[in-house]
Amino acid sequence: MNQLIRVAIYARVSTEEQAEHGYSIDAQLDTLRKYCELYGREIAGEYVDRGVSGKSMKGRYELQRLLLDAEDKKFDEVIVWKFNRMARKNIDLLHIVDQLEKNNVAFRSFSENFDTTTSMGRFALQMMGAVGELERNTIVDNVKMGHKQRAKSGKHNGKVPLGYRISKGERERDSEIIIVEEEAVVVRYIYEQYAAGHGLKAIANALNHRGSTTKSGKPFSICAVRDILDNPMFVGKIRYNRYENWAERRRKGKTIEPILVEGHHPAIVSDELWEKVQLLRQKKSAMPKKRFEGEYLLTGLIRCPECGAAMTASRTVNRTKDGTKVVRMYYSCGRFRSQGSSVCHANSVRKDEAEQAVTDRIRQAIENPDIIKKVVQSVNERRTGRIKPLQDELAVVQSRIDRLEEKKRKYLDFYEMDEMDRDMIAGRMNDLNRELDVELTRRSKLQLELRGDQAEPVSYDLVRSLVGRLDALLRRSPFPQRKTLLHLVVKRITLDDRKRIDSVELAFNEETEKHFLSLAPSADNIAEGAFPFEGKAARLTQNLTIAI
Repeated sequence: MNQLIRVAIYARVSTEEQAEHGYSIDAQLDTLRKYCELYGREIAGEYVDRGVSGKSMKGRYELQRLLLDAEDKKFDEVIVWKFNRMARKNIDLLHIVDQLEKNNVAFRSFSENFDTTTSMGRFALQMMGAVGELERNTIVDNVKMGHKQRAKSGKHNGKVPLGYRISKGERERDSEIIIVEEEAVVVRYIYEQYAAGHGLKAIANALNHRGSTTKSGKPFSICAVRDILDNPMFVGKIRYNRYENWAERRRKGKTIEPILVEGHHPAIVSDELWEKVQLLRQKKSAMPKKRFEGEYLLTGLIRCPECGAAMTASRTVNRTKDGTKVVRMYYSCGRFRSQGSSVCHANSVRKDEAEQAVTDRIRQAIENPDIIKKVVQSVNERRTGRIKPLQDELAVVQSRIDRLEEKKRKYLDFYEMDEMDRDMIAGRMNDLNRELDVELTRRSKLQLELRGDQAEPVSYDLVRSLVGRLDALLRRSPFPQRKTLLHLVVKRITLDDRKRIDSVELAFNEETEKHFLSLAPSADNIAEGAFPFEGKAARLTQNLTIAI
């Protein structure tokens, strides 16, 4: 007798796909359910990501739940309507299928009619994945080509900066960019102040004291002022394609020859003022940067006790009565250094004292078992305490889902009875579907969080082992490894109102434990760049955050 095959159905549709191509989650599910019924397969579960793009794993909570259930052997096969429902990028698709295969779970596509239990099926998957990625990249290239052509003709793409807004015409192509005078005043002030010799921080500080904000309503920072000074849109030009593939490469994707042409929009600053500012920007960029002596271990990890921003390296230089130069190094509030005294204050702490206090705190936890016991008790109580609120929130979300589903059923009844205008019903159904997608995504996220909180309680031995290994590495590693390790493991360091170390929050996960806190070469025979540690330790199987 053949064993009944348990199948997991996965479906996904992005908001754009549903709007542009009419893709439907319900149609995907209906097709796959009928397939399972026809071939005598048992549906073990349905996993649906609604309104989520397939270009990455981010935000796809149902896919993450599916992979966890695959590890728990809850099904034998995963089936999708089309392979690109699982992933848009070939490398992501192959990674997901590899994870499934490691758990003896097959992957099958209904439309392409292949499965990964055969060599030809795996080959077909790779080829179809490559073709799918080519199709997606071709669409992206065509969109980019259209944007480039629009930029070359002097038209702006995307959002407009401070000082402008888009005035909508009857047709989209009739829209134009106009000046918002109350914002343009701020832009001109920035240019005039910089041309008068004021620095970026001084301008940001002055703007924040005046109550001015950026386009998004936030206080001005050095970066915000710099971006305005470097944007040729304010002098009536259109600049486009400075960076390629921003989502993946960020500023590393800078192009050699961006598009720069005269625009159709009005200028906010004069050519003379723009040229003067650019000359000053060029001169200042060639000046040597300030360099701090010393090695700062905790940059970005210590949090300002006043505003909570990350604290960065700073120093003061004083001279004694006999003329000797004395350099003192600190950690100071990053928002104060970037946005000035209207936003926060320096709240500086001595570098050496802060770093010593952090390493002492970790060492004391190892030397005093009571500290670790209290940490373990706190972690387990916190996890237990989180379960009830999450369950309550999940119940509320489920109630909203039930109400929305009931409303959909009522509108369908009206549709069948022809008692209401069909266009109005269609519009209302679209609104309900959008609301439902939001609630279903929230439910998936809550279910994942609950799954993590209901794992095995954290043990004293595990926590002591992790903190002990961290302490051993900090004692024996050179500065680059110590800084890397701290930035991998330390989530945040908080100060009390007297600017002393209040707590050190450590976050451990499987990757950091495997690569940095597990068995490694001994200190006597260590390869360059390795983290010295001897002995074998218990494996971490879950994310763990503790505060000491």
